[in-house]
Amino acid sequence: MSEVVLRAMTGADLPAVHRLESVLFPEDAWSEGMLRDELAEQPRTRHYVVAEEQKEIIGYAGLAAAGGQADVQTIGVRADRRGAGIGAALLTELMDEAVRRESEAVFLEVRADNTGARRLYERFGFGQVGIRKRYYQPSNVDAIVMRRVLRRRPVGFSRET
Repeated sequence: MSEVVLRAMTGADLPAVHRLESVLFPEDAWSEGMLRDELAEQPRTRHYVVAEEQKEIIGYAGLAAAGGQADVQTIGVRADRRGAGIGAALLTELMDEAVRRESEAVFLEVRADNTGARRLYERFGFGQVGIRKRYYQPSNVDAIVMRRVLRRRPVGFSRET
């Protein structure tokens, strides 16, 4: 088994990431333009990474972070590489980035019928906080909204001036 390397996503990665996105999420894949727009906000409010094995992209993930809140935008892992810890490595990188950006909580939406992803998020301490009915189109699948609190600010008065 060769080594999997995580690195920052670049514009040169977009065609390969979009091909993988189209295979993984055929009904609601982001366009290459949408991915490009997301990447254009890196590093200001975005953090996108790819997972490579032998110089081939086998996974990718993205985080949006601003104002003390972070949102997992996407995580995708090639089907034949699932179960090898790649999704967990990508999510770990996103969570680490949320901490570096001093986010208080991380949110995400996951398809209600994606039990594998839901289990991964639960292992990372995410809990369900809501449902977005028929969020994923055209399949009319609900999105489960999940959150993990990273830290809380003190409540009340502070001694700082």
